[in-house]
Amino acid sequence: MSVELTRLDDCALLRLNRPEALNALSFGVLEEISAALVEVATWKVRALIVTGAGEKAFCAGADIKELGDRPLIECKRGSELGQAAFAQLDRLPFASIAAINGFAFGGGLELALACTFRLGVSRAKLGLPEIKLGLIPGYGGTQRLPRLIGEARAMEMIILGRTVEAEEGARIGLLHRIVEGNVVDAALAFAHEFSSFSLLAQGFAREAVSRALDVPIHEGLKAEANLSTLAYATADAAEGMTAFMEKRKAEFKDA
Repeated sequence: MSVELTRLDDCALLRLNRPEALNALSFGVLEEISAALVEVATWKVRALIVTGAGEKAFCAGADIKELGDRPLIECKRGSELGQAAFAQLDRLPFASIAAINGFAFGGGLELALACTFRLGVSRAKLGLPEIKLGLIPGYGGTQRLPRLIGEARAMEMIILGRTVEAEEGARIGLLHRIVEGNVVDAALAFAHEFSSFSLLAQGFAREAVSRALDVPIHEGLKAEANLSTLAYATADAAEGMTAFMEKRKAEFKDA
């Protein structure tokens, strides 16, 4: 299998395992990612870590040899396959962390963009170079990148096909953190910073923040009020406030 799904402490680990191809995304790999995300959504875990095998590449992008000489309808279906697979990350009941251990180009960066958080080693390189092939990003990059780093920076990266080093990526908000050592271990430690919190509250927060990017502020505020009210209705909220008053650590039950 080109996609491995395992448990790692209280998290799940999805690893692209094609190091000989720099973990490139063939259409078969996209289907494996989709199937893995369907499965992991049923697991009792607190977060999902996504990474690539080897020390060179998180994912070098689409498998170029599959892209040429196709009917246009097949080109569209290919884009829709990648978009649908990565969109599943938004629907997981827990947050996802891209542990970027090297190159993250094209579809590889688009996979990372679809995750809730992105950590990268200092040697990580990030880019959407499709323009150099006479193409544009097709797995969500033109939509997610400007939402993260702003229209001007996203336009520059996409139109110039420019590679961003880790330090710049962290400065402009593309990476949440630069980490040293084993990137999966760092991602697990990062997950443990929030994994004890209520999954219900995390889900409400993720949805509220995503709404801010899609609707006018008055509509976003309505959504925030509704989601905040739903949070108050949970047993976890009662536990959290009681624990605060009793000066003890809350024990959330995701209920």
